Amino acid sequence: MRIAVILSGCGAKDGSEIHEATLALYVIALHGGEYKIFAPDDSQADVVNHYTGQPTEEKRNIMVEAARIARGEIQPLQDLKVDEFDALLFPGGFGAAKNLFTFAFDGIHFNVRKEIEEIILQFHDKQKPIAAMCIAPVMLAKVLGKYNVKITTGEYNELSENLEKTFGAKVIAVPREGTVIDEKNKVITTPAYMYGDSSIANIGKGAEAMVVALKNML
Repeated sequence: MRIAVILSGCGAKDGSEIHEATLALYVIALHGGEYKIFAPDDSQADVVNHYTGQPTEEKRNIMVEAARIARGEIQPLQDLKVDEFDALLFPGGFGAAKNLFTFAFDGIHFNVRKEIEEIILQFHDKQKPIAAMCIAPVMLAKVLGKYNVKITTGEYNELSENLEKTFGAKVIAVPREGTVIDEKNKVITTPAYMYGDSSIANIGKGAEAMVVALKNML
């Protein structure tokens, strides 16, 4: 089980959510898989002080920051070769919705980074599973819109309705540790911190359910 993991920085408010990313990597290894980590070699949309929650004037690089989670073992996004992997995985974090797609700024009319869209479509075209956590499934709803992909964003709410109306996705409510498995499109999603009061244990169990479902698709 060889999984390409795409990060969006380091930190819940401006990069990849660290708990989600770390626990996803842990579960992949726990179940006998291997992973390589990738990120765009580009500037972050913004930098947030995670203590105060306020934006700063700093400038940081997405890949350099994501290398903190990867312990330096990271490659630029353009080096990702789809044929070398069995599956693709996106942890969440508000940085995903800033640096991989623009939902944090543009709402439902967001754009997806071109390279990310191409990678998602290549994995889908080759019928290789794609997993996404937290806010990242929103991106899949648009990129795979014509396939009426099934995803979860946690509870069914206004966001869910907008994703269905705008992109044709089917959004299904699940509990904190739940997953939605789209067998037809080979997409697995879990809400993670879309439930803001989730515990780290909830995140770990959701990540494991997601990775096990992904492994069963291979």
